[in-house]
Amino acid sequence: MRKTQFANDELYHIFNRGIDKRNTFLDNKDISRFFQSMLEFNTIEPIGSIFENSFQRRLGSEASKSDKLVSFVCYCINPNHYHFLLRQLTDDGIKKFMHRIGTGFTKYFNNKYDRSGNLFQGPFKSIHVDSNEYLLYISAYINFNDRVHQLGSEASKLSISSWGEYMGNKNNGFCERDLILSQFKNLSEYKKFAEDSLKYILERKVEILGSEASKRG
Repeated sequence: MRKTQFANDELYHIFNRGIDKRNTFLDNKDISRFFQSMLEFNTIEPIGSIFENSFQRRLGSEASKSDKLVSFVCYCINPNHYHFLLRQLTDDGIKKFMHRIGTGFTKYFNNKYDRSGNLFQGPFKSIHVDSNEYLLYISAYINFNDRVHQLGSEASKLSISSWGEYMGNKNNGFCERDLILSQFKNLSEYKKFAEDSLKYILERKVEILGSEASKRG
């Protein structure tokens, strides 16, 4: 049994990483395909495969216009893992969406790279966002996740997040930004909050690593 029980209109931090910590996104086409999955698998009515869905759209099908399973608040995709902040919209919406995106992308990846077996490390992980404090904190953590992990310049090229949308310069309308931004006077105030949160996160990482090193010593 999954510990987290999903309820409609509640918020959840969803995340997973590659099996054996392997990279799951090897080039920009992989990133684009995963993002496309985030868009197209988010429907109450199953679409089959992304290829089938694109074919149906060319024929004028209404399949791609059905209601959504989840609403995205924030997201990030890094070379070997991803984080989502989701609001469930329909019964079992998160489970259905995550099953589709996991199996769909794994099939794409295995076909492309001539491999077989699981791509992600077991079932996706989930945490109920049960306070506004955690909601704001996790929004900064996800939006700045490439900086949290201090990815090098090459790895950062294969990382995308909703930060650009929050700052108003790309993918405008994909995320439910108002849930976060309405709590701040303007974008600059949220940017300062996120940057201060990042500073705290990095300081805590240093403290934890130092504590673990002293225990080993």
